[in-house]
Amino acid sequence: MHRLLPRRSCLPASSILVSRRPLYIHFYSTMAESTVGEPKAPVERKEKVKKEKAVQYTLKTPKGTKDWSDKDMILRTRIFDTLTSVFKRHGGVTIDTPVFELREILAGKYGEDSKLIYDLKDQGGELCSLRYDLTVPFARFLAMNPTIQSIKRYHIAKVYRRDQPAMTKGRMREFYQCDFDIAGTYETMIPDAEAIAIAVEGLTELGIEDFTVKLNHRKLLDGIFAVCGVPEADVRKISSAVDKLDKVTWEDVKKEMTEEKNLPVEVADKIGEYVKLKGGKDLIAVLQADEALMANESAAQGVKDMVLLFEYLDAFEATSRVSFDLSLARGLDYYTGIIYECVTAASAPPPADDAAVDTKRSSKKKPKDEDEDVSEYVGVGSIAAGGRYDELVGMFAQSKKKTVMPCVGISFGVERLFSLIKAKEDMSRIRATATDVYVMAFGGGKEWTGFLPERMQVARQLWAAGISAEFLYKAKPKPRQQFDAAEKLGAPLAIILGQEEYTQGKAKVKRLGLGEEADEGDDVALTELAGYICRQLAEK
Repeated sequence: MHRLLPRRSCLPASSILVSRRPLYIHFYSTMAESTVGEPKAPVERKEKVKKEKAVQYTLKTPKGTKDWSDKDMILRTRIFDTLTSVFKRHGGVTIDTPVFELREILAGKYGEDSKLIYDLKDQGGELCSLRYDLTVPFARFLAMNPTIQSIKRYHIAKVYRRDQPAMTKGRMREFYQCDFDIAGTYETMIPDAEAIAIAVEGLTELGIEDFTVKLNHRKLLDGIFAVCGVPEADVRKISSAVDKLDKVTWEDVKKEMTEEKNLPVEVADKIGEYVKLKGGKDLIAVLQADEALMANESAAQGVKDMVLLFEYLDAFEATSRVSFDLSLARGLDYYTGIIYECVTAASAPPPADDAAVDTKRSSKKKPKDEDEDVSEYVGVGSIAAGGRYDELVGMFAQSKKKTVMPCVGISFGVERLFSLIKAKEDMSRIRATATDVYVMAFGGGKEWTGFLPERMQVARQLWAAGISAEFLYKAKPKPRQQFDAAEKLGAPLAIILGQEEYTQGKAKVKRLGLGEEADEGDDVALTELAGYICRQLAEK
């Protein structure tokens, strides 16, 4: 047992005495003794920590995009609502697709414009791109849903193109398209005629009157190229050059075909004789008289389709809007039949003469920098466009039968339409809010509370009745403050809760914005306010 006892301390008596002192005294005494006569250690200086500078943000939207607010949004929503109404009238149902697709879905569908597709970084092993239009995603949707045998579909959504922006002309990198497509097997030219009729109807209801629907047929155009001697492998790239005739001269197009795309000059000259032709039904007779052209099966089929199309357009009373224009090519690779574009006077680039006032500007050339805004050099372009694409769904379905699901459609460019509509719109007459009633309270004296809860109750009563109403977020607002707020919102009516009238169960309803013709308003029972307001709004 003795081995378990602790050993005695061997410390000297002085240490034992020290150990009896309080611990903290012993600690500091020991430290003092140990440092006597020793050199002091150098004092470490703390380096001053530099304060990180606040991040300086570049407050701008990316090039080719913009913020939309208040009155602009009211105008743009009006465009959406008008076109949606037209689409529903023609039996359309809506769908939505992802804003990005697998890159392979979009690749090779847009001809030379494929370079404008926005590619995204690899995420989770998938290569994706932002959608370039709403047509290819729709075709992919149909291929994935083979049980759908026919559909009239509309889709309103944003698309993305890395094109040179022209912001004041509505040519942007992020923009809305409003598409209507008819998919399914039908008798020839019936859906095509309705798609063109929808284009005419939509633009007319938007208040755009000075527009023309340029028409052509891909089979006719392919036949013309074949008759003129264009190799089949070069048809699409020559077609893309011809499509620029609405922007540049024939000489420029011919130069591109011969110098850049190695087309023989004599072939280009033959093409020029055809693509300069345009008219109406009368042009069909001219083409039918061309024996060499009618001997080509593709061209003959195209002319036959055009005869039938004009017959149906007559029935839809849309022929007066149409121009049969052989220069229209549409650069997208997926078109197989009828193609069309809706243009206005503002669609074409401004002539050089317009810049005569500014000689410095007239000497400028269009910038090569693809990020620079080119508004002063270009027109609005087409405001709506479309055509027939019979083989796109079959391509995705990987079917031996090319025309798995024939399709035809029309696409409206919202931002381009917006630029035209806003230019002639009196924006001062557009109300940024839909507020119909402003709830006010008048009173005074020491006992006056401002009737804030009472104003809230009346507003709640109006909201429950589906009436748009607001009040000033202030406990005791002055009359002038309330009238100014109502005027800023453009509210046509005011409900005034008077200090005395309210206790009697009444409020005054006053029509605003009448100026010198303003009256005192009408006294209305609080319980009847909602019904009275509804009747007043119906009369305005």
